Amino acid sequence: MIGFQTLFYKELLRFYKVAFQTVMAPVVTALLYLLVFASTFHGHAEIVPGVPYVAFLVPGLMMMSMIQNAFANSSSSLTQSKIAGNLLFILLSPLSPLEFFLAFVGAAVIRALAVAIGIYVAARLFIDIPIRHPVFLMAFGLFGSGALGALGVIAGVWAERFDQLAGFQNFVVMPLSFLSGVFYSLRALPPFWREVSHANPLLYMIDGFRYGFFGTSDVAPLVSLSIVVGFFAAVSLVALALVGRGYRLRN
Repeated sequence: MIGFQTLFYKELLRFYKVAFQTVMAPVVTALLYLLVFASTFHGHAEIVPGVPYVAFLVPGLMMMSMIQNAFANSSSSLTQSKIAGNLLFILLSPLSPLEFFLAFVGAAVIRALAVAIGIYVAARLFIDIPIRHPVFLMAFGLFGSGALGALGVIAGVWAERFDQLAGFQNFVVMPLSFLSGVFYSLRALPPFWREVSHANPLLYMIDGFRYGFFGTSDVAPLVSLSIVVGFFAAVSLVALALVGRGYRLRN
């Protein structure tokens, strides 16, 4: 396990050394979203009975930030290593594809959790946010950020330039994360768009994560959890297959 531990530690140091950019900046961005939307919709009807809109926003912003930062951590690290040429030293080491995968995804999950904790601590300074189901909260947080970390490995393996990676993030990850119920409830959508939203796996991550706080959800939490775990398993298998084949890594 020495090889895995070394690569994992290297990936942790990579974002820790620039924590102001990789952790603090997403926290500030989420707080700005919270400030703008809370001030705009202050006094409007509650989406969840008994839950102020500003409190309703916090879990969605936490999970959206986890999704985006988990993806960014693994994908940018791989792409940067490929372009700089230092990925060669990792490939020459006696690491199995599973160890390679776990190191990158594990670091992505740690960064995502650090961002989420930062947002929660900062939001608690302004509003009380209960945690009713901590087990569901942790399950959705870990599997959700792990799934996006694995998707980041796929994107990092596929991308040969930063503009390709930016296209993947801007046209796939960003729209899916914004259209997953961060700022609204699924019940507020017209029937057609409600059905379309069910095809978005990120919807179940945010809805289930919000259930961990308030105990209410648009989809049954066990159904959401099974979909999130299935999505995590699917992208993990694809990522492991690509790493095992050396697709665009051993050129």
